[in-house]
Amino acid sequence: MQNLLDFIADSPTPFHAVANISHRLESAGFRRLEEGEAWQIAEPGDYFVTRNDSSLIAMRLDRISGETGFRMIGAHTDSPCLKIKPNATNCSNGYVTLAVEVYGGALLNPWFDRDLGVAGRVTVKTASGAMTSLLLRIDEPVAFIPSLAIHLDRKANEQKSVDRQKHLPAVMLRSDDGKYDFHTLLKSWLCRAYPELDIDRVLSFELSLYDCQPPAAVGLGGEFIASARLDNLLSCHGAVEALLSAGGRANRLIVLNDHEEVGSASSSGAAGPFLASVLARLCRDEETLSRSLEHSMLVSADNAHGVHPNFAERHEPGHRPLINEGPVIKINHNQNYATNSESEALFRAVCELNGIKHQSFVVRSDLGCGSTIGPITATRVGVRTVDVGVPQLGMHSIRELAGVKDQQYLADALRGFFEYPDWPF
Repeated sequence: MQNLLDFIADSPTPFHAVANISHRLESAGFRRLEEGEAWQIAEPGDYFVTRNDSSLIAMRLDRISGETGFRMIGAHTDSPCLKIKPNATNCSNGYVTLAVEVYGGALLNPWFDRDLGVAGRVTVKTASGAMTSLLLRIDEPVAFIPSLAIHLDRKANEQKSVDRQKHLPAVMLRSDDGKYDFHTLLKSWLCRAYPELDIDRVLSFELSLYDCQPPAAVGLGGEFIASARLDNLLSCHGAVEALLSAGGRANRLIVLNDHEEVGSASSSGAAGPFLASVLARLCRDEETLSRSLEHSMLVSADNAHGVHPNFAERHEPGHRPLINEGPVIKINHNQNYATNSESEALFRAVCELNGIKHQSFVVRSDLGCGSTIGPITATRVGVRTVDVGVPQLGMHSIRELAGVKDQQYLADALRGFFEYPDWPF
C-alpha cells in the first residue's frame, strides 16, 4: 500500500502522474515511443507513449493479429480541483489572492481551511530563445482559502453555499501596494527547481492548487486510505501494477486518459483519438484492427460510490457496496456505464478464479448517474467494456476515503484479467 500512497503524494497533477508512471515503466524496460516518429515495433515487446504529458498508453505485446485481440485497462489521470487563472493574482483589502477556476465536479466546501500547494506545467522561454515546458510542484503551503467566521454568518452550519467567483480566491500574501507579479514568482520557483536552465521568462502555465496533507492510513484498525485524488489515481496505480506483474502471454494495454472529469472531449481525453490512433498503428491495417477488436475487451476502472453510513437512503437497496469488500461492477442500462452481461460475466469469472470478493452497483432510479471513460471508449473504439472500481466515500472531495484491502483486490483483479486463461472472445 505504501507504494500507492507515495505515488499519489508525488502526483498532484496529471502531468506529475504521467511523469512518475513513465519513469517506472522505463525502469522496467519499457521503450518510449514518440507519436511524431515512425514506430519500429517488435513482438513481443514493451512500449509506452504519452500525449500532452497528461495521458499515457503502455503495452506489453505478444503477437498482433486478427485472432489475438487486446486485453485493455482504462483509467483517468485527472481529479476535480481548483485551477489557477491566467491573470492569477488580485490585490484588495490588504491581501494578494489567487484567482481560481473550478475544474470538474468538485465538492467545494472541503477546500476551505486547508494548506494548499501549487503544481502543474509551466512553459518558459530560455535565454537562448528555446521554448520548453517544465513540471512545477511547490509542496509548501503557499495558499489558503479561509472560511468566514461563524460570528459573521450565523446560518453557515445550516445553509452554506459557495460562490465560486467571490469565495474561492486563495489568500497568498499580505500586501498594501496593490499589485503582484505572479510570473516573477513562478520564475523564481522554477529557477530554484531547475538551476541548470537559464530561464528568461514564463510564457504560460497550467497550474492547480492541491492539498499539502499527505495520504494516510486511517481508522481504528488502519483499514482506510484517506487521500486526495483517490478518484482516480488509485485505478491508474492498479493498472500499472497489473501490467508489470501479469504473467503468461497476451497483448496487454493500459490507457490512462486526462480530462475525464470534464467530459473527456480533448485530444488526450477518452473522446479524442489517442487510443484509436495507437491501436491503428499497432494493427497496421483496417482488416486486422477490426478483427482484433472483436477479440478484445476493456476494463474501465474508476472508483465507485460506497454506501455512506450517514446517508444510506441515497443508495439503491440491494446495491450498497461496502469498503474493503472488493471491486464493484457498475451497471447502468442507459449506458452511463458500458457494462453488458458478457463483459460482466468475464470480470466475475476473473474474480472467482482468483478468490477476489466483488460487488454490484446501480444508482437509485430517482437519482442521476455519473459516467466514466468506459462508454466513451466503447463508442470511440468499438470494444466490449466492463465498468468497475473500488468503493469509496467522499468522492470529488479534496480528501477521499477508500479501503486498504480494496486497492489490493483491484490490482489482483486487473492482473487476473490480463492472465485469464480461457479467453472467450
